Amino acid sequence: MTQCHEHSLRPRFGGAARVSGVTRFWHPVSDMHAVAASGELILDRGEGCHVWDEQGRRYLDATAGLWYASVGYGREEIVAAAAAQMRRLHAYSHYGDVSSRPTTELAERIAAFAPMEDAVVFFTSGGGESVETAVKLVRRYWSLRDQSQRTVVISRERAYHGLAGYGTSIVGSDVFKVGVGPLAGDTLRVAWDDADALAEAIDHVGAERVAAFFCEPIIGAGGLLLPPHGYLQAAREVCRERGVLFVADEVICGYCRVGAWFASGRFGLDPDLVTFAKGITSGYVPLGGVIVGRTVQEPFWQTGAAGIWRHGYTYSGHATAAAAAHANLDIMEGEQLANRALELESELTDVLSPLLDHPFVSELRSGLGALAGVQVDPALLADEPGLTDRVTLKARDHGILTRTLTGGALQISPPLVITRSELDELASGLRGALDDVAAAG
Repeated sequence: MTQCHEHSLRPRFGGAARVSGVTRFWHPVSDMHAVAASGELILDRGEGCHVWDEQGRRYLDATAGLWYASVGYGREEIVAAAAAQMRRLHAYSHYGDVSSRPTTELAERIAAFAPMEDAVVFFTSGGGESVETAVKLVRRYWSLRDQSQRTVVISRERAYHGLAGYGTSIVGSDVFKVGVGPLAGDTLRVAWDDADALAEAIDHVGAERVAAFFCEPIIGAGGLLLPPHGYLQAAREVCRERGVLFVADEVICGYCRVGAWFASGRFGLDPDLVTFAKGITSGYVPLGGVIVGRTVQEPFWQTGAAGIWRHGYTYSGHATAAAAAHANLDIMEGEQLANRALELESELTDVLSPLLDHPFVSELRSGLGALAGVQVDPALLADEPGLTDRVTLKARDHGILTRTLTGGALQISPPLVITRSELDELASGLRGALDDVAAAG
């Protein structure tokens, strides 16, 4: 049966076209009652650091999509690489001993710049699957070491590790857990900024029961929280001293975002595992993975004790995704985007610091890679929890797309190819949005 629905276009949020009426698309992380009532913002195309809606209105992408569009939009090199691979062999199951050349070579390429020696790579379709894989992997590792009691997974308050089963279980904000329990057991949260609290938690539980500590080098969705000086190294040493595996969740930090291939490499963490996604393809196709160091590999790769590890995904090692990743990495290397992210550390701070004189803004968190959080005053948020959302929506009037993070900060994580004039455009647009909301009361 064919059904027809009439859709009307009407201006909303300062002229940004939104499609009202019936929508059949259930949006992720959304209030669908509100979306169904007000309609969708339909984006049509992108180029560089900008996207356009169907009515031709242009927006500067302040968030690189969802942390991922590192090389920007409209990169024909990636499109061509994916199309060429699709024509040759778009995909095939990589279970057992089967692979494809771009997949095998991508694993070798990533291992060459991984933040630990002799790494191997397990591919997934995204960050959530990568976290699922890492949790299962560390628990299976300990069972193969005849320490099956080591099942406890520790993460940090405010941390975000995706919203699959294990990711939801270890996420550091309770808002993501409402009404979906019971969740996976043997999980524990500690303060996000205190290595001593991590040590105390491990000692209280008993190191002989702890499988791993999951750590985002920079907490992203939880509010753009930068690690206190020395924290990451101290937390890594706590784990090393107690024999606990250290998992660096670099889904947002990996692939040049923090001025190096991985934050773990920049900070010398030598993790046991690294989860990644997003920047590996700049979002042109879904791809993620887990980089596994020598220690955890051993019972799976060297001794054969594991036999078949019965874990994997339909698209693990997808050939077209791997081809796109190669083209994306070529751009990152050719345009020296890790160095560009280092430049953006100071440039973002320079252009956004003047916002600190606005009565709505209490803090700017920046200075580590191409990331920043513009914090709306928590005292104001206590009276009006939706205040940052109002600013986010009003920013569209000024041609800026951003989003609200947990805790009320505005997310700033632009494509790494952003220019200084575009940074000025970003700051001006945010200032205009803040002023408009303040004037409206």
